[in-house]
Amino acid sequence: MLGLNLQFFLFCVFCFSIFVLFWYYLYFFSRVSFFKVKKTDTETLFPASVIVCARNEDHNLPEFLPLILLQDYPEFEVIVVDDCSWDNTPLLLKEFVKKFPRLKTITIREDEKHPHGKKFALMVGIKGARYEHLVFTDADCKPPGNQWLKKMMRNFSDEKEIVLGYSKYESNGSLLNKLIRFDTFQIALQYLSFAMAGKPYMGVGRNLAYKKDLFFKHKGFASHYHIESGDDDLFVQEAATGKNTAVEFSDGSFTISRVKKTWKKWVEQKRRHLSTSRNYKWSDKMRLGAYPSAQFVFWISFASLMISYPLNFFSEYDLYIVLFLLALRLIVQNIVFKQAMNKLKEQDLFVISFPCELFFLLFYPALLFSNFLFKRKLWKRN
Repeated sequence: MLGLNLQFFLFCVFCFSIFVLFWYYLYFFSRVSFFKVKKTDTETLFPASVIVCARNEDHNLPEFLPLILLQDYPEFEVIVVDDCSWDNTPLLLKEFVKKFPRLKTITIREDEKHPHGKKFALMVGIKGARYEHLVFTDADCKPPGNQWLKKMMRNFSDEKEIVLGYSKYESNGSLLNKLIRFDTFQIALQYLSFAMAGKPYMGVGRNLAYKKDLFFKHKGFASHYHIESGDDDLFVQEAATGKNTAVEFSDGSFTISRVKKTWKKWVEQKRRHLSTSRNYKWSDKMRLGAYPSAQFVFWISFASLMISYPLNFFSEYDLYIVLFLLALRLIVQNIVFKQAMNKLKEQDLFVISFPCELFFLLFYPALLFSNFLFKRKLWKRN
């Protein structure tokens, strides 16, 4: 009797996890998977200021900066903030200024008494911008063509003040590269689809746009200036609403970044991002946490049901039901993910979706635990 009760409980948990997952697949993620760009007869292309912060980027600027400066756009400027570089970045920028009249550079000098992070450099760039509409990317990012700026800017209107774009990573075929790109895809699938559902919670500074007036209305980064990261997601947390936020992920609107080459650098980056997410709204934390929790419960309950079957806790007919629900869940997920990957030009990631899901179900809890331990160690040393 106890075995039957336990089996029934596990089955109910299994079904509930599938219901939660279907809610994410069909209500949220399908918005990206099956989105169709609406063609408009006229597009208002406001003058734009593209802002790039650069610190010791002499290895990236020669390749990436010209691609930004040569955008097919009627009126724009590119502001590069040289943030205390000690390599050849200042010399390179001087040469670029001679060739490209659209380029404006701002130099920040090192001040040992008043150290600063990226947020200060961004504020300097924003204050120096000539135009109201600001587009942000990084010095190690490049647009795929000359239509990137036009596609990001076409989303602005009197109502739309923030545009969330997608920034992908270059592919090099390594295992680490595939994991990073799959993680980036999953994060984008969430923040793009949530924004389309009227629940924007973050963007990425590698491809983000908003109005200068909105920035100053929310006093810039004042509420989270003390936090090292979060110049993109925490500002979107504060300023974005369901009505003032648009998304852009059509072909040609992405930026492409160079991927982290070592596990150590990637883990450090993920730990910073997780520490920043502690400052999200509770509603966003719950919404973001429910999805991986449902995945975890799904696999645990499924494994438990499979273990209980040889113990004769449930019949062969019940087994078929469980296997059918498993197959149904995987089919729905694969359809939604396949279509979303096509939209975001990440088709090669589809074949590794299943092992990546299992990997990240273990990876993220381990990161959270390591962040907790690291925080405790710092506290003890103080």
